[in-house]
Amino acid sequence: MAMKRNGKSHVSSDSDEQFMSFKDVSLGPHEAQLRFRLIHFWEARNPVKKTLIGLEMLLIDEQGTVIQGFIPPGRIKKYLPDMKRGSVYKLINFYGSKNKPVYRVADHLATVSFTWNSEMSALHEIPISIDEDRFRFHSHEDFETNCDLKGDLYDVVGHMKLVDGQTLIERPIIDDVKIATTRHIMIHVQSHEVYFCCGPVMKLYLWDQAATDFIKKFNSCENTPTVLLVTTVKTKRLGGTLALTSMSSTWVFMDNDVQPTRNYLTWLGSNPEIANQVSADVITKRETLTIADIFSYMSQESAKDAFFECTATIDDVVHGSSWYYIGCSECHSKVTKGTNSLICTNAKCAKVNTTGVAQYRAKISVYDNTEQAFFVLLGDAGRELTGRHASELVSNYFEANKSEGADHEVPIPEALISIIGQTHKFCVKVTDHNFSGNTRAVTVTKILPLDTPPPTEASVGNDIGATSEEAKHSGNDVCEPPTSRGDPADEDSKRTCGSADPGTAKRPRCGN
Repeated sequence: MAMKRNGKSHVSSDSDEQFMSFKDVSLGPHEAQLRFRLIHFWEARNPVKKTLIGLEMLLIDEQGTVIQGFIPPGRIKKYLPDMKRGSVYKLINFYGSKNKPVYRVADHLATVSFTWNSEMSALHEIPISIDEDRFRFHSHEDFETNCDLKGDLYDVVGHMKLVDGQTLIERPIIDDVKIATTRHIMIHVQSHEVYFCCGPVMKLYLWDQAATDFIKKFNSCENTPTVLLVTTVKTKRLGGTLALTSMSSTWVFMDNDVQPTRNYLTWLGSNPEIANQVSADVITKRETLTIADIFSYMSQESAKDAFFECTATIDDVVHGSSWYYIGCSECHSKVTKGTNSLICTNAKCAKVNTTGVAQYRAKISVYDNTEQAFFVLLGDAGRELTGRHASELVSNYFEANKSEGADHEVPIPEALISIIGQTHKFCVKVTDHNFSGNTRAVTVTKILPLDTPPPTEASVGNDIGATSEEAKHSGNDVCEPPTSRGDPADEDSKRTCGSADPGTAKRPRCGN
């Protein structure tokens, strides 16, 4: 893949010192001098233990050759105070170590490793010009070809279609608090390919420092930025869809930051119709995954809350736990028993005299050709399967069994038993509870007809509004945070709480 040059910085000096070219750097010790510009540097850490491995660098010499540099952890303090991105340095004595085989950021076979006798000093005047940076761009086709290979990390440049789920028609409002908590932000980016056409839209996940850098740059722009360049991204396939993920070496540029973004911005301005070639509704459709794919996604370090579609067959309705809970008539959050009334546990609702309504929270066993799983049916998802409201089924049971006391737990109704053996397309949601290993049970938010095309993110947003509160307040198996961060719901609190003792399932005081 051809590399693109950026602008050059010209400085002068009368020095006649001899410097080795990066092209001549071989494996083994060297007592020669190197002269280079420090493009970028970053901490390298063990992905599991998070321990510091060393300081990695990207260097470029006067001939435009790029090489990777490395400083062991014990020597970082010696050099770091004088290191500044974009500055020119001289290095005496180094070791040419073999470039790592995975996640490389330069083509060179060697890495310039600092040794015990290495000496680096800044140069303020030199007689030649050195490129300020160098990029290795990949197209969508290139990323697809090399997906999941863990080889070199390449750069991507394109125009943004969505930022944190928001179009750029109006300036997106980024929730800094949410990003700080989740540690990432997702951008949909479309890259200019050949013949003045654009490739497919790609999902780009920026994590930690890259997410912070993106937000700072985005918010500092007077006008809404359009063009985005992100360096050294890792490719991953999620449910058959290509996704790009930032690494610790990732650097973020926008609109007029560097020459490639300026060139892209000029091209985009000359081809305004390109920005409208792909609808935002199309690029945010839910991905279709198998059960095995969902479990694989849940185990990934970069996983975040997400909706997927999954076709599976219902094998059983799980016994031994309540198939419903009593929720607030206004927001469907779980209610608790107050002194004289039912109280909604949703802080945004907080009704102290609400009416309790039975809502579905049924656990089912499902399978497909790849794996078995437990799905949890909430609210409308249960009604869509049975054709009956949970409140109707609960009320009918007590009408038919008037001798049963308030503490009696309503058994699983025939309407739920009858769904065993049916195959459906489920819209499921995975959350932090799945990623932390607390549960593998997956929340079902909607039942889709088997022959219906995947809906857009607009309908996903409706699913969130309709089911998030139900999920949040109906037990840990639903893969959502408990009602209170300080008091996780125990098994008893998962059961119906319609009367004075919310710890057990009782005859509900609920309306239809």
